[in-house]
This record gives sequence, structure tokens and C-alpha cells, in this order.
Amino acid sequence: MIGKLNHVAIAVPDLAAATALYRDTLGAKVSDPVPQPAHGVTVVFVELPNTKVELLHPLGEKSPIAAFLEKNASGGIHHICYEVADILAARDQLKAKGARVLGDGEPKIGAHDKPVLFLHPKDFVGTLVELEQA
Repeated sequence: MIGKLNHVAIAVPDLAAATALYRDTLGAKVSDPVPQPAHGVTVVFVELPNTKVELLHPLGEKSPIAAFLEKNASGGIHHICYEVADILAARDQLKAKGARVLGDGEPKIGAHDKPVLFLHPKDFVGTLVELEQA
């Protein structure tokens, strides 16, 4: 069902410092900050040869990343994202096997302008999993 690893998302308390770390220390290509108001985050995309890293910073009072950073002040891995060929078929197959889809169960448009769903971390060994339609 799952395809390639699309990205690893890291919540960061200081977006400029994290961007500089990836750009200046690790030598990665990074994007300008991209506000995603519908998701309550500002994202910097770190391009790697085989995948991406998303640096997530809270945007707005109801940001899910703000709550994450309250518990993890230094930041940390927030979720991993896998690609799927058909997000609705993947959702239905996962639900039939007992996995919980977060939210209302309907795909939302994610940061890459593609449909995404999130799966409950308690069903995936403590890891928040995002599925993105390839």
C-alpha cells in the first residue's frame, strides 16, 4: 500500500535557526518559509536527493505544532509521510483493518497541494503517520 517516504516533518521552536542549520551547517537546499494557514504552520522545505524534510513552525493560536512544542520545547520529529497511489482506497483498507484516521476521515489538501490524511500514532507504534496521494 505505502510507497516511498515523502518526508519527515520536524517541529521547530525557531524556524530561522533551524533553516540556517540545515542550509549552512548541513549544506542542504532549503525553501523560503511557506505559510500554511489552513494547517496552522509555516513550513520550510529541505530538499534531499531521496526525500524531503519539512521544518514546521506554529502559525496562529490554534496550531497543532504549538501544542507539540509545549510538550517538546526543543522541537523534534512530528510525523513521517508516505506516498500512496490512491488515498481513498488506502483509507478504506486501513479503516477495515482497525486503523484510526484522524479528523473527519476525509482527505485535506496538504502542503504539497495533494490530498493527505493522518493516522493515529497509537495505531502505528507511537508515530504520527501522514499519507499523501502520489
